[in-house]
Amino acid sequence: MKKYAVIEKDNYIYVKNRGGIDIAYSKESGISILEVDGFAFKDLNKNGALDPYEDWRLPIEERIDDLSSKMSKEEIAGLMLYSGHQAVSTKDSIFAKMFGGTYDGKSLEESGKDISDLTDQQKSFLKEDYLRHILLTVVDDAKTAATWNNNVQAFVEGLGLGIPANNSSDPRHTPSANTEFNAGAGGDISKWPEPLGLAATFDPELVRRFGQVASKEYRALGITTALSPQVDIATEPRWMRFNGTFGEDFILSRDMAEAYCDGFQTTEEKNGWGRGSVNAMVKHWPGGGSGEAGRDAHYGYGKYAVYPGNNFDEHLVPFTDGAFKLKNGTKEASAVMPYYTISYDQDHKYNENVGNSYNKLICRFTT
Repeated sequence: MKKYAVIEKDNYIYVKNRGGIDIAYSKESGISILEVDGFAFKDLNKNGALDPYEDWRLPIEERIDDLSSKMSKEEIAGLMLYSGHQAVSTKDSIFAKMFGGTYDGKSLEESGKDISDLTDQQKSFLKEDYLRHILLTVVDDAKTAATWNNNVQAFVEGLGLGIPANNSSDPRHTPSANTEFNAGAGGDISKWPEPLGLAATFDPELVRRFGQVASKEYRALGITTALSPQVDIATEPRWMRFNGTFGEDFILSRDMAEAYCDGFQTTEEKNGWGRGSVNAMVKHWPGGGSGEAGRDAHYGYGKYAVYPGNNFDEHLVPFTDGAFKLKNGTKEASAVMPYYTISYDQDHKYNENVGNSYNKLICRFTT
């Protein structure tokens, strides 16, 4: 007996499984539905059989094991990569120009395409490089962002194993965009103070509420990972990213980090991971506010982090005691972004002065 109903909406098909998980798929992706035990499942790899990773009844760990066993080395490598900044905007801004692309080898105007269509470059890194992590910056408006996301998901749903895209964003909720790391701010979204302004409230519960509001807006835009919060201790006032931190107090930063990550990740209806959850990628491990003379690690001249007050351990607290110890159901931030610095002369076990991502002693805290 059929236990599902099919509803066609615009360019996608929505399937309601009675007593099961609802699914949806694009009419353009080329996949079809499998009926097993009366329920509907997506045949993502188009082999005509229900594979364990396609079976929403199974535990997520079992589905992951099956999917990973089917992936090629190239596909696995693609999931370890991030796209360059992607703009979905026709606005006359430096970021739209910097991060734009071509359409069938032409400019947007010449091609006659819509800004929500995929660029040549996006199709290439999704199909040829197997990449699925996309960094979204400036967008025309919320509807454009959602339409573009739907087009991205329809495109990758029809490729290989049907692995979806994970769209990410740097902070978007401040009133203006003036650097590459807040290029998506100032748009069609609610406006809040910079993190330093949120810290000035001394109110972690307000920040938790911000995360709950912001996560709903991110999901409406098609964004599933927040490249935030930035919990670096602001010990060097010459640093260009000072206003993106929660200030110089590591205890306050700890409490704000916990609230921010929990607000983004924990859904109210489940007290844990749910459809409205957004991954929080806490940054920049093990703290980027200690760059030598305030020089930033995005550039070679800022490659060293120094600790003249011998306070290295304080920089870890917002991560280890804040973002990694959430009060509610998701328990810890789902991702960590290391900084590009070399934490100079802090590794007294292996005596390595190498980038934080490659330092065995520093990485042990995040595994």
